[in-house]
Order: sequence, then C-alpha cells, then structure tokens
Amino acid sequence: MRKSRLTRRQFLWASAAISGSLTLSGIYRLLSNAATQDETNTYMPITVKAGEASPTPSATPDETPTPTSTSQPPGPLMGRVVHVRDADATDWDGVSPFYSSSVVDQGVVDAMTFEGLQQLTNQTSWANIWQVLFARIQPGGYVPGQKIAIKVNFNNSDRDSNNCSNHNNIIDALPQPVVSLLTGLVAAGVQPSDVIVFDATGSGYGNTNPGRTIPDYFRNPITSAFPGVSFIGRAACGVTQASFGKAPSLTVAFNDPDNYLLNRQLADILYDTTYLIDIPILKDHGGDGDIPVTLAFKNHLGSIDYVYGGPGPHDNLHEFLALPQGQYHSNYCPLVDIYNNPNIRNKTILVVGDGLYGAWGTVAPPAQYWTIFGNDAANSLLFAVDPVAADCVMTDLLHAEGRFSDHRGYDFLFCAQEASLGLCEGTRADPGGDPLQLPYGSGYSTLSYTRINL
Repeated sequence: MRKSRLTRRQFLWASAAISGSLTLSGIYRLLSNAATQDETNTYMPITVKAGEASPTPSATPDETPTPTSTSQPPGPLMGRVVHVRDADATDWDGVSPFYSSSVVDQGVVDAMTFEGLQQLTNQTSWANIWQVLFARIQPGGYVPGQKIAIKVNFNNSDRDSNNCSNHNNIIDALPQPVVSLLTGLVAAGVQPSDVIVFDATGSGYGNTNPGRTIPDYFRNPITSAFPGVSFIGRAACGVTQASFGKAPSLTVAFNDPDNYLLNRQLADILYDTTYLIDIPILKDHGGDGDIPVTLAFKNHLGSIDYVYGGPGPHDNLHEFLALPQGQYHSNYCPLVDIYNNPNIRNKTILVVGDGLYGAWGTVAPPAQYWTIFGNDAANSLLFAVDPVAADCVMTDLLHAEGRFSDHRGYDFLFCAQEASLGLCEGTRADPGGDPLQLPYGSGYSTLSYTRINL
C-alpha cells in the first residue's frame, strides 16, 4: 500500500484550518480526509465534450462542516473551477445593444449555468445544488427571510451619456447570468424578495451619492421574470441608495507596509445579507503598464465607500494595484484586506465569472474575438466557490490571450492564498496554469479545472 504524504493542497488546507481555529483533532480529520480524496482521484478534472454524457452526480448534498467565524471551510469545492463554453451563447454584430435578448440567448445561458453548477457541486437538482452552496455558510441552508446579495459590475453605467435608459455599448454587467441564477434559486425555494443585486461603488472620497447607476436594460428583464428582486446602487431608476458602515464589522482596515491607506467602510447590504454571490466580468484592466486584471477580488472595490482621493497622502487604492506605481508591493494587496472582511469572506457562496464577452480594458466594448476561442467571443461562464481559484483561471485565460505578460499580474492571488482565501496554481516565480492544454484540465496540478464545451 502506498504511504500517504502531505501534498501542497493538504498543507494549504491545514494552514487555512489553523487560521480558522480548528482543533487538533479536526485538523487530523481534515488531512486524513484530504489524503483519502487524493488517493481516490476526487480532484481529477472532469472534461465533458459536446455529445458526451455528463458524470452522474450523487443524489444528496455533500456533508459540509460548520464554518468558523474567520474562514470558509476547506473541502472538495476549494480549488475547483468549472468553465462552460457554448459558441451559441452570443451573436453580437458590434452595433446593436450588446445586452439585448436578440444577441444573448437566455436559454443557452440557462443551460450553461445549470450544467456548470451541477458539475461544481456534483448535484443534479436545483434544490441540491443550492443546498450544497448555502450549507457552506449556514449548515441548515436557506430559510425565507435570509438575504442573498449579488455583486455585479457597472463600472461604465455613468460614463459619457449613459444613464437609466441609455447605454453606449461599453462593457457592463449582463442581465442573463443573473436571470439564470434566479431561475435556479426560485426553483430551489428562494423567495425573489430575498435577493438584492448591488453595485455600491464609491469612487472618490466624500462622494455623497455613491453607487453605480443600475440601468433599465439590466433591471427590466430581471424584475419582469422575478418581481420582488431589489437593487442597491445610485438612487436613480428605482434603485435604493447605497449606504455604508452601519456596523463596526463593516470597517476595512488596511495592512499596507507604508501605512498610507485609511480605513474604508463596506456597504450596509453586506451586513444585512446572509449569502453573497460575486459576478465579475472577465476582463483586463490595463495590461503590464497598469493593473493587469480586474476580476472577482477587484469587483469588491464596488463594495466600499471610496477608492481614491482620501484625505491622507497616497490614500488611493489604485496606487497599490498598478504595477508602475511607487506604492505597489508584490507581497501586499489591499484587495485581500477587503475580501478578508467577514462580511465578504464568510458569506460568499459562489463566484460566477461572466465571460460571455469579456473585454480588453475597463472602458472598452465587449470583446468579440478571442484568439484562444477561435476568433470568436469567449461565450464562457466560470463557476467556483474559491475566489482565488476563480481569479487564477480567469487570469490564465487573459494571460493566454496575451492581455498581459508580467508575472506580477498574479501577485494578488498569492497574497490571497497566503491569507488562506483559496488556492492558485503555480508559484510566484512560475505562476498560473495552462487552460488550453489538452486534455482540458491537464494544465493544472493544484487546481481542478474542468472545461465543458456544449
């Protein structure tokens, strides 16, 4: 019989467990279970091609340990990323509204979402899928009255002439993935009135009306299908004004080496909610000359009261994120401090990477042509409970596309891994994996990467 040995994944899980104050006996059980899972190839990636039958998941949800007050429980979902691609998801001509139902096929997105979450959770029904995800935070799962917040990205909804009723086709959140998630949530018994979609971005210090505009094109198809869903952002278009700092736990204190960054406040919705879903857009930010990528971690700049313009010198989060800036440190990232707040870390049940288009930059039209996807739109959704793994794979896709080349683009992921927020492939000296290596998944050894082509 082969002797068990401590793998890198098991070591990282043990570190997470210790930071989460597990008992010694609990750590022993964790490592024993991890060793057994590795022996039986639990984490080997599952690749499903069009026309092939999907693996048959178990009928009941996995048993999930009770989360501690400081960290998500380790387990088979950590380090796992499921990437679903369907070339028929979008068909945009570059002129008509990129978000309209005529160019984004809701039925295809629904199928992609169901398939991705089945593969992620190893469950076949909506009820069991969501029970697995909810039980990571609350062992009994969802009960009516518990709030579910969905963080979306409307970085461009207030630029140029954009407003409630007008949008100039610069990349912003799509309604279709949210509708797909709501379809599954309601099928699992969630009341639409318990769901709040938000972007509370406070860009500059002293902004008295923070939050992004959440435009009609996004809200209307959601509220038409699911009356009762509410929205928090800028007070316009029937959206509730974002507010911040109602409880001490919403304070984010930064640990920057230079002591320049002052405390920020998280949006009150994060205190009021029980469960959190993060939907970043698959896009770069500015390549090697700026902030290489903007994904799940950076999406939570839209959860704080201000990003830049603080009263102190260099009280600007972007200065600590952009590679050429003097305040950049490879071993420190303020995004980790934000995500590490218990109102985000201990409530996040799912990350959904919206790669239906993606974009080349933050103020750019949707990307219609990716060379790594055969000069087609990305037509992809990525699913994970591990935000580090999700961002690691999305960073790999952007790196493979040539959107940045500097390995420092992965620095924030290793900072997050060192904070026990999840797992990234590789090392600081040799970061990331290869999402294009065939068979899909073989380009990873730490992460479990599954690609499904529908």
